[in-house]
Amino acid sequence: MEEIEELGTIPAPYGKEIRMQQVTYDNGFKLLRMHIKEGKRFTTMDIDPVTAANWGKMFTEWSRNNTISDAE
Repeated sequence: MEEIEELGTIPAPYGKEIRMQQVTYDNGFKLLRMHIKEGKRFTTMDIDPVTAANWGKMFTEWSRNNTISDAE
């Protein structure tokens, strides 16, 4: 059995939506579950804390380098 905690939903460009949940298994193991909705298509991905941290670093670096003010 698993316990699911809703973490939030992020609207994304072009009608996409990203929903995040924390999944905790009976043994205490936790994963971040992402549901990406693109129209009628859904993608679900479970990632561990190390992967989430690495992904977060890449997202942060990319967003810092590609802000709207940089384009002006």
